[in-house]
Amino acid sequence: RCIMNIRLSEAPRKAAAPVSDPVLFGFNGPSGQILCRGAGQRLPAGNAATLGLRTGAALARLGPDEVIGGALPFDRTAEDCLWQCRRAPTTLPGGVAADGLPLQEWRLSAQPAATDYARAVARALAIMYEESGRLNALEKIVLARTLLVESAAPIPVEALMARLHADRTVTAFQVALPSGPAHPQGRMLCGATPELLVDKTGRRVSSHPLAGSARRLADPVADRAVAEALAGSSKDHHEHALVVEAILDTLSPWCRDLSCPEGTTLTSTRSMWHLGTKIEGRLRNEDTPSVVLASALHPTPAVCGVPTLRAAGLIRDLEAVSRDFYAGAVGWCDAAGDGAWYVAIRCAEISGHQARLYAGAGIVPGSDPMAEAAETGAKFGAFLTALGLPADAGLAGVTRDEV
Repeated sequence: RCIMNIRLSEAPRKAAAPVSDPVLFGFNGPSGQILCRGAGQRLPAGNAATLGLRTGAALARLGPDEVIGGALPFDRTAEDCLWQCRRAPTTLPGGVAADGLPLQEWRLSAQPAATDYARAVARALAIMYEESGRLNALEKIVLARTLLVESAAPIPVEALMARLHADRTVTAFQVALPSGPAHPQGRMLCGATPELLVDKTGRRVSSHPLAGSARRLADPVADRAVAEALAGSSKDHHEHALVVEAILDTLSPWCRDLSCPEGTTLTSTRSMWHLGTKIEGRLRNEDTPSVVLASALHPTPAVCGVPTLRAAGLIRDLEAVSRDFYAGAVGWCDAAGDGAWYVAIRCAEISGHQARLYAGAGIVPGSDPMAEAAETGAKFGAFLTALGLPADAGLAGVTRDEV
């Protein structure tokens, strides 16, 4: 375990302004914004096998300005969390709010520690090399780890969301999750995802998968060198191609035409470089709901692996903490079936005084275990910064020790 105890500024904090209507879900990014708060109802819960029937019935009875939105879990057999509500006229926070942030007293623990995560990567690589050449052999697996942040004061979600949206290249999102005995004060999935799973308007459909990543650097020359190295990496291009191929194969039966007009290009957020490919197409049936397309696509090899079922089973064995809604899908859908769904990455589950951050890395033959641990550490950076914590805190314990 990696544990830090740091006391920051002793300046008094101003309490965040109370909000009478809780947010059910909200999204704010390059493809637009939507917010639903206050009165609403949760759709009957179920898994991916019944999603089409459940959402179809709900969409048929949507009133004016009503939408369905929420989160699909990583595990397709687990229960989703979808809400039906009216769009709110207000907008999501657009500035950087200071109330309650940075966190004044906090403790961080890595679960698992970076070296233990690297050992899990090494085990996955051993399985790949052992199965090489066999039918249904493991070609790629995405392994995740978590950071648990514990704060002396409740984590201010509104202020956090304003900070997450400061990076306009990503989509800041929040989704209310089911409460329970373990979370009597409720839960909220908050994040700033760079990855569009599917966007649907009429017959037009698009996706923008990302796979293959590198941490951005403050020095412009060094940062450009990192980008060029990623662009020329055969390992990262192989990892990326597996994701694009899977999305094209999945969308093809739904579409009249489908293409990647720009090919694979470099894309970036404030903290990371990525390989990305924009996919565009036209649906055979414009009534196909975006949530159904999202469910069909999820999980892609960008968050799971190849072959999907084999990778998903190994993820349950190799990861120390259940993913729950991390690496699932979050988004919304209106009565016409139009809407946008995003891959739930660069996110954390917020509950009272705790935030559990998640980050993963794609493992393919040629991956280096500690380099993958470092990649997950870098991916924690944006969320840590939003909390007012050191961006490199997630890199603690990343060494070149033998794994």
